[in-house]
Amino acid sequence: MGIKSFLAQPFAAFTTRRLENYHRQAVALQHEVLEDITDSARDTQFGKDHNFRHIRTYKDFKRQVPIRDYEALKPYIEMMLNGEADILWEDRPLYFAKTSGTTSGTKYIPISRDSISNHINGARNALLAQVHRVGSDFINGKMIFLSGSPVLHAVADIPTGRLSGIVNHHIPAYLRRNQLPSYPTNCIEDWELKLDAIVQETLHQDMRLISGIPPWVQMYFDRLHEVSNGKRIKDIFPNLSVIVHGGVNFQPYRAKMQESIGGKVSYIETYPASEGFIAYQDSQQEESLLLNIYSGIFFEFVPADEIFNENPTRLHLGEVEIGVNYALILSSNAGLWAYNIGDTVKFVSKNPYRIVVTGRTKHFISAFGEHVIAEEVESALASTAAQHQVRITEFTVAPQVQSSNSELPHHEWWIEFDTPPAQTAAFAADLDAALMRRNIYYRDLIEGRILQPLKIKAVRKGFFQDYMKSIGKLGGQNKVPHLSNDRNIASALERL
Repeated sequence: MGIKSFLAQPFAAFTTRRLENYHRQAVALQHEVLEDITDSARDTQFGKDHNFRHIRTYKDFKRQVPIRDYEALKPYIEMMLNGEADILWEDRPLYFAKTSGTTSGTKYIPISRDSISNHINGARNALLAQVHRVGSDFINGKMIFLSGSPVLHAVADIPTGRLSGIVNHHIPAYLRRNQLPSYPTNCIEDWELKLDAIVQETLHQDMRLISGIPPWVQMYFDRLHEVSNGKRIKDIFPNLSVIVHGGVNFQPYRAKMQESIGGKVSYIETYPASEGFIAYQDSQQEESLLLNIYSGIFFEFVPADEIFNENPTRLHLGEVEIGVNYALILSSNAGLWAYNIGDTVKFVSKNPYRIVVTGRTKHFISAFGEHVIAEEVESALASTAAQHQVRITEFTVAPQVQSSNSELPHHEWWIEFDTPPAQTAAFAADLDAALMRRNIYYRDLIEGRILQPLKIKAVRKGFFQDYMKSIGKLGGQNKVPHLSNDRNIASALERL
């Protein structure tokens, strides 16, 4: 056992016990967070506009602060981009996390001096939970973080870049010595060139932890497989023990990744967002995520089918129910207030509070009232792939409202198979049945002959990589949307 591994164990035990104690008083601590952040921001422009000095309770907060998306928050962001201070939070942001929006173009999400620790400590606590419950050997080897470029650009004199690039500047010194890729390689903007450089830097290293969004981790594995004459990852990195992933549902990628690795590893799911580090997997026995309840974020939950209502129901942590699909709303010490981040979650436990991510508020198909969500399509695909012993590389689903030859409308699944099914028609029938089991509205539309069963367009290998490259989003933190309520993505795919 190395010295770092030895020293990490008591710290991991201490941190884990402290977090367990937090969760025994989670609701009270959440209200403490709300009180702290509204008090700290009462003299900001936003605090004055929303009468923060008179907020005493959650009921007061709901009355004073309506739910917002980025468009509604944008006037305040513009003030900060014009150099003004004390707008959403005290002083000016430490960083802007740059991300893309569907309707807003580029979005600039503020990260304050107070909120940066949320991003850093959230990831740290996920690793410490692994150390405490499984072991710490991975600390003694090399670690790779497949992330965006750490090169930051000034916007209104504020360092600005992708969240993963920002966080890269705050990796603790005791981990940085073991971190790969090198800084010059990490700064390469072209993903394919960067991937080749990463492979060359890591091929003969003692890699023990690999972190990244599943499709890009899989691309890294595929490239290693090519340059090593077909070796599996555990043959190349025999001490590899931890895969940290997040950003998309892991289930559709699990089978192929396990096949690529060819041995046992621990998987740790995290839920980082530009708006805050929200949750993480703290146990190998639980695939759900522990909510980050005492880290400067106050959470609210709106029943997902009400999120676009004028006056939706707003619930604090103590009012949620298990199994209900909620839109996630947060307020934080970064200066975000009743902010709809666009994700939906379900609670699977309230002791402690654990969630699963079910999709995006705008990523669904309801062309005929079926309201099929990402959780349902991803779960149906994963179970059908296991049933047929096939592996999926990537996929997306869109409605086909105007079929040719007077056919009934249907859901169109674009699937890139790593190993295709022996009979695509049988696979499609079983996939349709799996989706009907998960969504009664979809089943009723199929049985009532409003929709015909889904259809699969099997595409060549590398198809979705080519699509992401064609729109300038290959690699990094970018991901293929798995569900759309329109034909925009499908139409772009038809042109490839």
